[in-house]
Amino acid sequence: MNQEQKQDIAHKLQEYINLHAISQTIVSDRTGVRKEYITSILKGVFTYDAGKGNVGDIPNKHFMKLAELLDYTTEKQYWVNRATPQLTQMIAVLEEAREHAYTRLIVGETGSGKSHAISLYAKKHPADVFHVKVGSEDTLNGLLEKVCAVLKVPPAKHKSSKIRDIALSLKMLYNYGKKPQLIFDESEYLKVSALCSIKEFYDYLDKYCSIVLIGTSQLTGQIDKLRKKDAKGIPQLYRRIKFGIRHLPSIDRTFKLFLNEVEDRQLRKFLQEECDNYGELHDVLVPCMREADRLSVPLSLPLVERVLNIKRVNMFV
Repeated sequence: MNQEQKQDIAHKLQEYINLHAISQTIVSDRTGVRKEYITSILKGVFTYDAGKGNVGDIPNKHFMKLAELLDYTTEKQYWVNRATPQLTQMIAVLEEAREHAYTRLIVGETGSGKSHAISLYAKKHPADVFHVKVGSEDTLNGLLEKVCAVLKVPPAKHKSSKIRDIALSLKMLYNYGKKPQLIFDESEYLKVSALCSIKEFYDYLDKYCSIVLIGTSQLTGQIDKLRKKDAKGIPQLYRRIKFGIRHLPSIDRTFKLFLNEVEDRQLRKFLQEECDNYGELHDVLVPCMREADRLSVPLSLPLVERVLNIKRVNMFV
């Protein structure tokens, strides 16, 4: 990364901080870049004191982390954000929930861009939107530690104490005039104990903080199944979220928003037949577009077959 690019990042970072009225500490928390580096970068100084009179260059990886926060790039972008119905509706639901401290469940198909939408949305609200991705092996304690990490809350020993401390941290943000929002991505992986903890969060944070669960239909299916079994705590959770469930539109599998620039008719047909969602479309197009540029050849079905190491015989007979 050259000096001009670093200066551009420093300038855009200052604009970002001014726009969102946030501190350098928040930028550090969100990017993992040390605060002292951020202070130097904003002054246009791209070196640091390495000790014993030595001066070192701030490593490029830190500029790259800041560039990601700012959506800044000097390279060609092969995947451009598109205003899909799923993205548009999801952002609208998140904005409304944050504004009024609502609890919401957002349900969408796999590969419909839910995680991507969260990332875009969180960058717009760096001071008070916090999100964690639920893992398939996450215990309640592990999940609470993830939340503590994003909020910079020292994790207490007991789970109930963790929930209390998380709630207090979010309430404090509200008292400082922020509109805190806690988002759980891939919530279909939430275990019963974790789902019950959402009910506790709701009770602590009602009217103070928005809580949003985002996942596939497996999430609502799991809640409904547990509710019918009268699983402990689930009817109480369901009562609180029943009218907050929002379903995203189905994916348009003609991919009109993405394929207008693909000139090869057979390639368009292949993509429409073989890709089930935006995620799969991305996984096909990006490496193939990059390879087409490297070879200075048009993007075509034969090129895609070669890059992906596949061969379909008599595909369009």
